[in-house]
Amino acid sequence: MEENTAVTALGEKLARLNMPSVYTEPEVSHLAQTIERIHALKRERNAVVLAHNYQRPEIFEVADFVGDSLELARKGTTVAAEVIVFCGVHFMAESAKILSPEKRVILPDLRAGCSLADSVDAERLVERRDALRKIYPDLQVVAYVNTTAAVKAVVDVCCTSANAAQIVERIPAQNILFVPDQHLADYVRTTTTKNIISWDGNCYVHHQITPENIRAAKESLPEVKVIVHPECRKDVLELADAVLSTSGMVRYAKESEAQEFLIVTECGLSDRLLIEVPEKKFYKACKLCQFMKMITLEGTLRSLETMQYEIELEEDVRAAAERSLRRMFELTA
Repeated sequence: MEENTAVTALGEKLARLNMPSVYTEPEVSHLAQTIERIHALKRERNAVVLAHNYQRPEIFEVADFVGDSLELARKGTTVAAEVIVFCGVHFMAESAKILSPEKRVILPDLRAGCSLADSVDAERLVERRDALRKIYPDLQVVAYVNTTAAVKAVVDVCCTSANAAQIVERIPAQNILFVPDQHLADYVRTTTTKNIISWDGNCYVHHQITPENIRAAKESLPEVKVIVHPECRKDVLELADAVLSTSGMVRYAKESEAQEFLIVTECGLSDRLLIEVPEKKFYKACKLCQFMKMITLEGTLRSLETMQYEIELEEDVRAAAERSLRRMFELTA
């Protein structure tokens, strides 16, 4: 009886996504069984599951916490669990390990990388930084958290999409090398008088979203509020009612009196909002992130069974990366 109730509840929740060809009755029943096994293994392993906003909807059912990458990494420092299973991409799991070195951090699939994080490596960044400092002696390097631990280890401070402008304003330097997202750098440039030198990187998911996508949606949905992530192109940001980080989008949607929202970021966030705020309508102007979707419920179960794949960092790299993250916390305190 309990199993039937659990399957029914899960089915009703997933039905809000309006994807009957994906979440069929047999599939929902299988997912419910897998979810139950994951919960049992979490107790057995003293593990916690952290899930990024862009994950598959069924992953949210086993997550102890859902949020953005840094929010989750910081949450990992507060839990008593010995093991963190990070349902996100590689750099996010690294951030959790940076801040919680005493815990085992597991990534269910090592293929889950990030095109934005891969657009900059530490060696090339150091070369560029040193060359620019010959021109701008006060230059400081700001790294978006969507970077590897090795990159975080060679920068002056990290930032998130929510606090990037604040971090840049509070740094005691006029000249800033901002890596790796060119679109976030462009957005920050509009809010400051500082000289922002951007890296030539982008998130392929956000970069593919065009103004035509937004205009078409607004024409068919005249009352819709358009919420855009700052990793999008400038011409897309110009059509937004609000430019917000993923966590900011969640707060905005829940607190706003509006009833219809166009969520302009990776589709997983729309799925989360459709499940959590069923009384409002959420539309997608997005692309799927192939890397985020490499994390599956079966893979998460397998990671708990085998304790793979564990994130390991050289201590000097981890400590230097932590310094950059801690400086961000100090500047935003």
